[in-house]
Amino acid sequence: MPTKDAEFRAGLMEILPRLRRFSRSLTRHEADADDLLQTALERALKRSDQFQAGTRLDSWMYRMIKNIWIDEIRARTRRAQTFAPEEAGEGMGAEDPTFDRQIRAMSIERAMDTLPEDQRIAVSLVLVEGLSYKEAAKVMDVPMGTLTSRLARGRQALSDQLADQEGARA
Repeated sequence: MPTKDAEFRAGLMEILPRLRRFSRSLTRHEADADDLLQTALERALKRSDQFQAGTRLDSWMYRMIKNIWIDEIRARTRRAQTFAPEEAGEGMGAEDPTFDRQIRAMSIERAMDTLPEDQRIAVSLVLVEGLSYKEAAKVMDVPMGTLTSRLARGRQALSDQLADQEGARA
């Protein structure tokens, strides 16, 4: 019979790809996302006794990741450090049958990058990770109306950005 700790670890392994995707949406940088996720996983394992059985592990982890990222941004601001963004054209021109999908994904990623952080988090939690509005509002620690407003503004901004990008390519 699996122990509570083994079940907790198995639950983390099950949601790991979603946690990584959420970390990437917050940081917009692969190495920073990996560091953020590692920190969150270490913290979760150390504090596994604080997780309440019967609640959603993914929501608990999303909230932890978000809070760790906010702390990191504050620390970076204090240290006045900046990281150069990845080159947008890395891997461009490769002969690949999925090239159009990659271009579309890069367009969406660039559009997401232009969103204010509060809108980007709302869009990531609801549209990418599939959380309900109630769950996302809880993760973000905001009222439901605030989440709805941020999500609506984020969706509209993404739609506008992607329409502009499509128009520029035509």
